[in-house]
Amino acid sequence: MPDQDIAADRREITDALMTALNRRHEVLDAIVEAEDRATAVDAIAALLGTSARSAEAVLGLSFNQLTKDSRRTIAAELDDLNSQLHFTLNERPASKGETLALRPFASATDRDLFAARTEEIKAAGDGSGAPAGNLDDEIQAALNRVAAEEAAWFVAVEGTDKVGMVFGELVDGEVNVRVWIHPEHRKHGYGTAALRKSRSEMAAYFPAVPMIVRAPGVAPS
Repeated sequence: MPDQDIAADRREITDALMTALNRRHEVLDAIVEAEDRATAVDAIAALLGTSARSAEAVLGLSFNQLTKDSRRTIAAELDDLNSQLHFTLNERPASKGETLALRPFASATDRDLFAARTEEIKAAGDGSGAPAGNLDDEIQAALNRVAAEEAAWFVAVEGTDKVGMVFGELVDGEVNVRVWIHPEHRKHGYGTAALRKSRSEMAAYFPAVPMIVRAPGVAPS
């Protein structure tokens, strides 16, 4: 994840924490009225107008963070993050991942996207770092690995646009994850959004298996 997206991510969470502390009575009421943790997260997110990820951080606040000194520390961190960032969310609108979706790769409709990726990366789709082979052979090999539960390939979709791909390959007890965004859709935060979305998808395909994020075309060590 780019440094600027990491900072923006942290800023969103820190801002939510500050808002929650300022509205602590409302937040506490929402938590007390919630049936379970998931309901509490949804209630906090709706109350504060923030993401589920930030709502989780709010729910995880400990009592010692309610003191004036802790609130000053969080406020100082928020000021620092605001001063570090030289872009607005409007410049990278997709980084929050609110509209991006991942769907399984389909050979009939997504061959063109994989072809564009292979033309640019010039490496096999399995993440081994080997030179790219015949496109159809590569796709068939990937589908075989998916069927054997050794891989999971996804297409990142924004509306009707296919903006990139996410590759997950099971290697030595780890899932090696690679994200590739089509050149026409870069610098909007889609890589960050796709990576975020991939965590839950990979967890569903490979339960309890560690996820390792790798650069495109880099072979596992």
